[in-house]
This record gives sequence, C-alpha cells and structure tokens, in this order.
Amino acid sequence: MAERPPSFEPGSRRRPPRADDAVVVGRPARPAQPARRVPPATPRRPGAQGAAPPPAIPPGDRGARPARPASGTARTAAGAPARPAARRAGAPARPAGRPAARPATARRPRRRGRRLAVGLVIVLALLLAWPIGLGLWANNRLTREPALSGAAGTPGTTYLLAGSDERGSLVHDATAGSRTDTIMVLHVPPSGPSALISLPRDTYVDIPGHGPNKLNAAYAFGGPPLLVTTVEGLTGLTVDHYVEIGLDGVAGVVDAVGGVELCLDYDVDDAKSKLVWTAGCHEADGVTALAFARMRYSDPQGDIGRTQRQQQLISAVGDEVAQRSLLWQPGRQVSLLRAGTDALVVSEGTSILDLGRLALAFRDATGPEGIRGTPPIADVDYQSGGVGSTVLLDPERSPGFWAGIRDGSLPPGPVGGLPS
Repeated sequence: MAERPPSFEPGSRRRPPRADDAVVVGRPARPAQPARRVPPATPRRPGAQGAAPPPAIPPGDRGARPARPASGTARTAAGAPARPAARRAGAPARPAGRPAARPATARRPRRRGRRLAVGLVIVLALLLAWPIGLGLWANNRLTREPALSGAAGTPGTTYLLAGSDERGSLVHDATAGSRTDTIMVLHVPPSGPSALISLPRDTYVDIPGHGPNKLNAAYAFGGPPLLVTTVEGLTGLTVDHYVEIGLDGVAGVVDAVGGVELCLDYDVDDAKSKLVWTAGCHEADGVTALAFARMRYSDPQGDIGRTQRQQQLISAVGDEVAQRSLLWQPGRQVSLLRAGTDALVVSEGTSILDLGRLALAFRDATGPEGIRGTPPIADVDYQSGGVGSTVLLDPERSPGFWAGIRDGSLPPGPVGGLPS
C-alpha cells in the first residue's frame, strides 16, 4: 500500500497541490495546446464565384474552436453566410431568409416626411382647385349674345364697354327707349400706353342704315351689334370684346366690394338722379354710387363731367377688387363674382379670362402711365335738324387722335375734354 501524502493525514492542513503529487494512471495526459487564431475569411470580391475557404485546422488543433471575426460577414467553406452572433436570451428566432426589421427610430423620420409631403400636396391642390373652380363657375354664369361685327382686326385689343339703363333686365329686345348712358373704348396697343376713352352718349355720328343721330340711338335701333358697328366706323378700331353692364347691376357690384370712396368738389341735390352730395370725398354704397354715375343735369360740364365720374367709379371698384385681403375671403369672392356676372352681358367668345385682362388693362389706362379722357371735341351743343343738341367731335383732329390710340403713339395723360 502506497504511502499517503502528508496532505491526507488527519488533522493536517491542506496545502496547494504540486506537480509531483499527481497520481499517474495509464497514459499520461497530453499537454494543452494554445488555441490558434484563425484569420477572418476574405470578403467576396465582385465577380468572384465564391468566397475562399478558411485555412484547414491541423489535426492536433481540432479541440480548439476558431475565433469569430470581429466585423464583416464571415462565410463557411460552402459559401453560405456564417451564423450570426448569439441572440439575447429569450429573443424569438427570425425565420430564415427574412430581412431584419428596421428599428422604430429609423422608421419615424421617414413616416413624418411622407406625411409632410402628403400635406403639402393637399394644400397645393386646394390652392389651385379653388381659383380654377371659381373661374369655371363664373365663366358658366356669363350671359353671352352676338355683338361683334366680324370686321378685319386692327392692331392690339379693343374692348367696348357699355352701361345700359334697362332697369332690372339684361335681355335686349332693341325696343325704343333702350339707351346706353355709358360708352367707353378701352384699347391696349401692341406697344405704348393703354387708353380709356369715353364717348359722350350724345356724340353726333352716322348710324349705318339710320343716318345721322346721337350715338346712344344706335343701341336703341339695333342693340349691341349696331352700337359696335357704329363705334367702329367712328374710331377706326375693330372691337374684339363687347362688355355691357346694367346700371342697376352697378349697385350690386359696389355693395359686394363693401362700398367705394368717391370724390366731387361741389354740392349736389339732383332731382332726376336722386343724388344728394356734400362737396368732398365720401364712402358710397351701391345706390349712391349709381346716382353718382348717372347725374348730369347738376354737373357744370354736363355729359362730359358725367363720363369723368363714371371712370372714377369704375376705377374705385377696380381698386377694391385688387385688394390683397380679398384673396383670403372666399365668401366675398363668391359674392363679387355673382354680382358681376348677374349684371354683365358679353359678346360671344368672351370668357372670364378676357374679363380679367380687361380689368388689368383698365387699371393700366387709369394709372399714371395710361391715357384717359374723351376724343377732341369741337362743340358740346351742336344743333342738327330733328336730332336736337349733340356733341360734335373735332373733324380735323379726330382721325389723328384715333390713329395715335391705335398705334400707342400718344403720350400718357389726360386727353380731350371741353373745347378751349
């Protein structure tokens, strides 16, 4: 029996084992080999058929497990991706071939960007849809009738504006008593200033098929077509668009814009127009504005003064319509377009876009760079047999005046007026 080492004797304290205390039984144990570090597999190059297999492990090192690469994608000898690192304890296994889920923090910015883009598209669509839809609605409400002569065109664009005194009616039957208190020619030349020229209603003209008479009689004899033909013979300009507004409709338009400021430098108490006015500038509602535009018997300049007040009224309405605040008030836009389209009659082929161009041209003509006034006048009380008192245009200066309007060669500023 082998002798026990001292460490096994009862009562003795255990000491640390030493190499010579080991009991050798059978074949001696092989000393442990240090684990060899296996380099990470070389990544596949573009165009390569497969990744190079890792170096073979010597038979003596089979007990040591090769270290995993710190980064990159390791592949087995067969070319398949190496198994990923160990998952957290309790994490569900991901199905083979399914891409890893994107973290929620990465999805949120993308979702916010999509929502923002969708919101911008909706806002842009609404901004575009409203004016387009409003314009189509207004265009369909316009009353159109034949008015143009079909004559060969002249340079630029010419509008004939007429104010009818057919109270409460926009249907023309060309019966006796139908008159136009307002007749204006608005011309936009190819180059040069725009011009707004008022033709006095009593202008002495030759009406085709009816002989010499007052200008507004052409409307009574043949409605808009005869008025257009007569104005073309007087001015030498071909009318491209005819626009008529019932004077009763003026009140509705003025009320739709919330009233306008009008100025007159003398007191008025006119029984025919019902205008009562104190000298100065005042805010006028629709009824007052209509009387302001119709009054002539209490005007020292008669019909010439009335044309000036009519231009002032239309300019004031245009200024109110051009206010930027109207862009953010869709209710007022609808009211204004409804009042305007109810009061207007236009020639066939005239659209709401043409009326928009007319408004811009009117604003240019009444601005500092425009021409406004009347043609040259020779006599405001020209007597002709059977016609009564008329306004005679200057026969010598008128042809050159209209040619300058047509070509845009006249300088900006007021023109015409009472003869000196």
